[in-house]
Amino acid sequence: MNLQSDDFELFGVPRRFAQDRDALDARWKDLQREAHPDRFAAQGAAAQRVAMQWSVRINEAYQRLKDPLKRAAYLCELGGSPIRAEDNTAMPAAFLTQQMEWREALDEARSAAELDALDDTTHMARQVALARCAELLDQQQDYAGAAREVRALMFIARFAHDIDLRREQLGQ
Repeated sequence: MNLQSDDFELFGVPRRFAQDRDALDARWKDLQREAHPDRFAAQGAAAQRVAMQWSVRINEAYQRLKDPLKRAAYLCELGGSPIRAEDNTAMPAAFLTQQMEWREALDEARSAAELDALDDTTHMARQVALARCAELLDQQQDYAGAAREVRALMFIARFAHDIDLRREQLGQ
């Protein structure tokens, strides 16, 4: 293992958006077993500290690789198009209009059925955006285009969270 490896190299998987979650899970367990600090107890405190660093590095990589949104953002960064969500919120007008319509519908929602419908719509939009990310990253290697999709996915994720908060407010 090399600390300078990117997450994909560390896990021994191809650098692409499409990943087999079961394979990632199995590889994470194998890597954790290899780097577990208890395996290095006889080699002293320094070896255990290094093993702990590896364990942290493996966990961080796993968190990025297993989550499609984080994986897409990471691939964009590796491809030279960081997301920069904190200072780049530019979105297409159609997407912003859709967001405003969703927000209005959420504000007006008074029933579980209305929230379920919004949840379904959000879920479908997420699936479409993830499919678009896969195409942009794996087929076209369009990292800038994928970064725009990732920013849209971040809006969608926030909105899905807001639906859950609204459910709580309505006691549902």
